[in-house]
Amino acid sequence: MDIHQLTDSLTVSAQVTADDLNALAERGVRHLICNRPDGEGPDQPAFAEIKRAAETAGMSAHYLPVTTGKVGDEDAAEFGRLLASLEGPVHAFCRSGMRSTTLWALSRSPDELTPAEIVRRGKAAGYDMSSVVARLLGEDESGGLVLAEYDVVVVGAGAGGISVASSLLARDSSLSVAIVDPADIHYYQPGWTFVGAGIFKPSTTAKTMASLIPRGADWVKAAVAAFDPARNAVILEGCRVLRYTRLVVAAGIKLDWDAIEGLPETLGRNGVTSNYRFDLASYTWQLVQELQGGRALFTQPPMPIKCAGAPQKALYLSADYWRRQGRLANIDVQFYNAGAVLFGVPEYVPALMKYVERYNAGLNFNHKLVRIDGDRRTAWFEQTDADGNPSEVATEFDMIHVVPPQTAPDFIRVSPLADGAGWVDVDQNTLRHKQFDNIWALGDVMNAPNAKTAAAARMQAPIVANNLLADMGRSKGVAHYNGYGSCPLTVERGKIVLAEFGYGGKLLPSMPTWLLDGRKPTRAAWFLKERLLPPIYWKAMLRGREWLATPVIGEK
Repeated sequence: MDIHQLTDSLTVSAQVTADDLNALAERGVRHLICNRPDGEGPDQPAFAEIKRAAETAGMSAHYLPVTTGKVGDEDAAEFGRLLASLEGPVHAFCRSGMRSTTLWALSRSPDELTPAEIVRRGKAAGYDMSSVVARLLGEDESGGLVLAEYDVVVVGAGAGGISVASSLLARDSSLSVAIVDPADIHYYQPGWTFVGAGIFKPSTTAKTMASLIPRGADWVKAAVAAFDPARNAVILEGCRVLRYTRLVVAAGIKLDWDAIEGLPETLGRNGVTSNYRFDLASYTWQLVQELQGGRALFTQPPMPIKCAGAPQKALYLSADYWRRQGRLANIDVQFYNAGAVLFGVPEYVPALMKYVERYNAGLNFNHKLVRIDGDRRTAWFEQTDADGNPSEVATEFDMIHVVPPQTAPDFIRVSPLADGAGWVDVDQNTLRHKQFDNIWALGDVMNAPNAKTAAAARMQAPIVANNLLADMGRSKGVAHYNGYGSCPLTVERGKIVLAEFGYGGKLLPSMPTWLLDGRKPTRAAWFLKERLLPPIYWKAMLRGREWLATPVIGEK
């Protein structure tokens, strides 16, 4: 844990975990302030978890969440009031420490610290406060401090962002490219289903971000606050500015844990888990191993969500383990789906239904999880009947695997790039923004009607790279995206139904059916998922090697 000292009584840092609290307590910290809203990152513990652990360690915990880049004067004033009310050492944290430092800087009066001293202390702690000081002095901040200008700025260093940057540089190494992302760790999120089933170790699904940034690209380790497409500018936290000639947005998706009442307070305990968070997937496997009998619930929220098959994958792999251990007859397995069907592409449903029957799993459609009480081991669902009338039903559980509702990230939803639902508004064929000609998007953040999967991003990245370069006159012809996505549905240990499809549910198999028929469970698909896809992800997709993903020019 990297702790930065701002004053004798205030330290700041990046995200704190429960494991860090004893070390903070040993340093004499008596109070925590969380300035990070829940749900910003896939490895982020909820504030409720931090608060519970802090109180156990003898500290108080306070929640003052601020959206990145949106630190207002009232936010700073409230931070100042909170600091003044607390006696003893205080530690504030957010994603990187920048928001907490900005709140501190803006809450100081000139009588306490001069602007020069604020800049000095911020710099010593590793945070550039020069633009914040310009704001304190009342200088025009509309343009902010311009850090640099690039041919291409890529927002987001997930699967889509790194892949598209690598594809661009593989085609034209003379481009100046920046990748903007504050995260230190990059995750292979498709592997978390296997972590939750005891097949993969968590460590195999994570690598340092620094090791994956493509050669020739600059990594701007900061969070994006806003977009100013009229000025070809990306506004970063701390009022800093990056200018671009062309922009690619690959900012991912937000997991909205807070949308389910009581969920943040009980995640990771009381039998409540989720494979959608890095640190919880191992808890899933622990619960599966320990459950001898009772009721196991698996939930799926309304669409859109990333990897729509993942909620039922957790069910199949858990039930298969219980079947092999001879426990399944003692466990009531129930699937609660906010939607009306098991899977959106009908051709794959017959194979899936055979496993639903094998595991004697109950299917509860049009049931949306709205509330959970971990201490009482009870979940409440909003059930919608055929006429659209809602009612609430309660169900007790011994274990529940929860998939949270999902939205576009906050800074995307409020931006001029978003459609009415908050997603980046692109042409579904070219992935170019419908309003701003020098902006493209890919991955989970955009509004094309395709499945939000890593396989989709693998196909989209070369298409965006080609089309961006074609717009620059450095490539011939425009490529079109057909909506391809893939969902390897792990129906049992050793077999997978490999769903591959595009726009409108059209089947788009990547191999001939005599070799691999995705409509049937096969060991070949399992071998692909377990052995081949991880190295393809790390060593090909993220490196700009477009195996089975070369874009076809001019085809829809």
